[in-house]
Amino acid sequence: MADVGDSVRGLRGAAGRGRVTFVELFFDLIYVLAVTQLTHLLLTHLTPLGVVQTLLLLLALWWAWVDTSWVTNWFDPNQLGVRLMLVGLMLLSLILSASLPEAYGKRGIWVAGAYAAIQVGRSVFVLLSLSRPGADESAEQKRQRLGLRVNFQRLLAWKAVTSALWVAGGLSHGGTRLVLWAVAVVIEYFAAMSGFWIPRVGRSTPSDWPISGRHLAERGQLFILIALGESILITGSVFGDRPAGAPHLFAFVVSFLGSVALWWLYFDRSAEAASEVIDRSEDPGRIGRSAYTYFQLPMVAGIIVEAVGDELVIAHPDGHTGTATIVTVLGGPALFLAGHALFKHSVFGGVSKPRLVAVGVLAALVPVGPVVSPVVLAVLATLVVAGVGVWDATLLRHRAPATT
Repeated sequence: MADVGDSVRGLRGAAGRGRVTFVELFFDLIYVLAVTQLTHLLLTHLTPLGVVQTLLLLLALWWAWVDTSWVTNWFDPNQLGVRLMLVGLMLLSLILSASLPEAYGKRGIWVAGAYAAIQVGRSVFVLLSLSRPGADESAEQKRQRLGLRVNFQRLLAWKAVTSALWVAGGLSHGGTRLVLWAVAVVIEYFAAMSGFWIPRVGRSTPSDWPISGRHLAERGQLFILIALGESILITGSVFGDRPAGAPHLFAFVVSFLGSVALWWLYFDRSAEAASEVIDRSEDPGRIGRSAYTYFQLPMVAGIIVEAVGDELVIAHPDGHTGTATIVTVLGGPALFLAGHALFKHSVFGGVSKPRLVAVGVLAALVPVGPVVSPVVLAVLATLVVAGVGVWDATLLRHRAPATT
């Protein structure tokens, strides 16, 4: 793939391709708060409606973060204009994240307005940057710049529609707000899957989005770390508020080991191996769209759900295990494993039998939940996830890492 080049205003040059910059890491700090807010929102609204409300906000936040990661894949955050754009997005993301607890209450318009400004403002910045050729732009660089510009014109048209729905929802109340936001989210995800199709203009394909695969892979890995870090923070803060007794200490240790097990499955081998595959791919946009844009989302959702389960278990390790505890303690790892199986399939091909079997085992443990204590159920769930790691290690002795 030809480099878009140093000479195009704002875009990364060859030397900067693939590097995650410090300002990108700084930008990610806002999303630590966002994930924490979503976890507490779900914890305080553990009902079917609460799950839907939290899921909609997670889908929106994830899309805002992913879109920014794709933009910084092309545009150099060390250049002043790009850096100022990221700082502006950080401020809007902070407003959005801080308002999440009242997203369906009095701060709905704050959430909607900030989200719309992020999505539309970022696209406008990109189009303005791509409209101006740099000095000594080659014919190939011009072709790629104009190709990206057409793609972002399509994208901006869709963002304008969904942003209007978000703002309309923010100005509405109750069920109307939820419906409008749900429609906006569905349209946004459909638009991406359809290549941002526009009548008479057509659609883009993954090959039309020339990315640095390693950069996008590292960005995705960092968000998984954000979610895991938030889970550990919740574990520590809840334990600190509980009596210093053996049951709470044991539950705390089990919860920590559960987070370690998820980290191990993702980062032990597959994260780096996936980075190498997408970096060598002739069509990194395809893998970037499937593996790092879509299939990392269920993993993040699984970590959030598991964090809620950890908080419930640490708070009440003994006694009867309620439905909410069963669903979160077993559902969180199951979501993560299912997402990881899809992730590995999209990168390496094949089916990860250990992960599918583990999801089945977690489902089979649901009837066991009411007859054991919360901490025992958490132990069983952690053993299932750890068992996948052991199975992986065993299979690796006989076959390539990509098939496990």
